[in-house]
Amino acid sequence: MKKIILLFLAIYSLAACKKDGPDAVTSNLNVDLSFSNTAYQEALGNGEVTIRLKNLLNGSVVESKHKMGAVQFTSIASGAYDIEASVSFTKDEFLSLTGEDAGAAIITFNASAKNVNITSDTQLQLQLIAGVSGDFVIKQVYYAGSDNRDGASFRDQFFEIYNNTDRVLYADSLYFGRLWGKQSANDASHHFQANGQFDWSKSIDMTIGAEANSDYIYARDIFMIPGSGKDHPVAPGESIVIAQNALNHKVPFTGNNGREVTVRDPSLTIDLSGADFETYFGDLPGETPFASDIDNPNVPNVQVIVYQGNDWLLDAPGRDSYYIFKGKTRQEVTALKNYYAPLLRTPSTSTRKYTQIPAAWIMDGIDTQPSVASSQIPKKLFPSIDAGYTFVTEGSYSSQSVMRKVAREDGGRKILQDTNNSTNDFVSGRANPKGFAN
Repeated sequence: MKKIILLFLAIYSLAACKKDGPDAVTSNLNVDLSFSNTAYQEALGNGEVTIRLKNLLNGSVVESKHKMGAVQFTSIASGAYDIEASVSFTKDEFLSLTGEDAGAAIITFNASAKNVNITSDTQLQLQLIAGVSGDFVIKQVYYAGSDNRDGASFRDQFFEIYNNTDRVLYADSLYFGRLWGKQSANDASHHFQANGQFDWSKSIDMTIGAEANSDYIYARDIFMIPGSGKDHPVAPGESIVIAQNALNHKVPFTGNNGREVTVRDPSLTIDLSGADFETYFGDLPGETPFASDIDNPNVPNVQVIVYQGNDWLLDAPGRDSYYIFKGKTRQEVTALKNYYAPLLRTPSTSTRKYTQIPAAWIMDGIDTQPSVASSQIPKKLFPSIDAGYTFVTEGSYSSQSVMRKVAREDGGRKILQDTNNSTNDFVSGRANPKGFAN
């Protein structure tokens, strides 16, 4: 018999009522917590699960700990919520309880449900899934860019990947990119799943049914770090910065159209002339790159496998999801299947396709979102990869990035937090290549 735990949120409810008016309605939420892998249900059932409820109207957050089973929250202000659950075990605890090697110092199980409308007695099932644990992790994403008028706009965007282990890793044949899915809350032109994200099982020529949504993600671009295997060592606690344009954006430069570009306020942007790699579209056949896409001869170019547009422009509002993976040959990646998004209409000859990547390949990934709740979209990544999402608090062109927190230090090496939940693992702050959040 599952034990029902009653959590009275009196203070929270009063705060919500005060904000939403004297007639604000309260509701109950009943959550059924279980492990996706039923074999863990008995062995790990006594672990303390942290449940986090975020009210999307007023931004208030309630966090509490519970055992597995049935959990009841009472007197919650009715409305839309993001709900997350997580439980962690050390490597020794997990081995003692299950007889299995976790493969990492800490193993975390996550579950999440986004934009849940809580009314009356709402029922919710959350199945916790073991998060993926990779040697490389995404450390920082600077997608917001800097001020359109006084800064460098989108030109100074970058992506940073970190060696979170105690041994040398090699970046050769490390793949990265962004995913595709629902980009607008008002999109009504596609087939959708119950969670609001695209229903890829409805794509033309898709033959695998529901597994199209449960076992795969869909890439809008794919890039690869070059090298023969050990050309690009990354020491423990070190990172690689991949610049959209490996320039010092604080100083004037001449674009590939011959015109000089200046920045009114250099303090708003950054120097990326020392980046480890850059994305360069200027040598792609038949393509005309942006004037700012200048090839820095001192910075190696990544290999462009799948691309969109005239440069690697990250979505400044934050509607992208990012991934990395390794251990696959270029031939394996280029052999992946491509599908149209699940449109309600027949695709035209100019409609592009998206590359289907097995979710099991993914080493790390994060979902980003717009900072305004009403503009946020359904997650593209599974809870096993990222149970949450992150965003820059000041929005587009704010000079802010999202950066992974430091969990602890070991002999001077910073170990970054990796619970497979970017809501918990990342913070927003001034973009700082090779820097740390705390």
